[in-house]
Amino acid sequence: MGWISALKRRLYRGGRPGTLMRVLNRLDAMAYGSGWLTPRRAVTLEVAGRRTGRTISVPVAVADHGGQRYLVSMLGPDANWVRNVRAAGGRAVLRRRRREAVVLLEVPVGERAPVLRRYLAIAPGARPHLPVARRAPLADFEAVASQYPVFRVTSAT
Repeated sequence: MGWISALKRRLYRGGRPGTLMRVLNRLDAMAYGSGWLTPRRAVTLEVAGRRTGRTISVPVAVADHGGQRYLVSMLGPDANWVRNVRAAGGRAVLRRRRREAVVLLEVPVGERAPVLRRYLAIAPGARPHLPVARRAPLADFEAVASQYPVFRVTSAT
């Protein structure tokens, strides 16, 4: 199993998806947006590009915790979608069979640990990117919380 994790990390070398992953992410974004034959928590995040203003679509997993929904950046604060969300003031759209206008509010570092733990439980593809085992104590998640942005999903209306 270690070689699979190493391969997944290599596909995102430098915190950015390589050519193959860009193609696969586009396919996932289309599939997740349609909502057909995809995991229940898989959605497509649409956000305006910070330079071009064009809509950027990214496949993401929605973590639920304490009755709230969250998005987590498995690639850290320099992931393109994180930078675009920050530049857009948190305004975005989640798509899964229908479009939902949302505002993404960044969660303070001190509140991220339980959400990160839940995220690893529901997003197996993210596990190679976070240096914590999914069943690790909460203190281990607290130690890395500052490295992984977490956004609370709120309705835009």
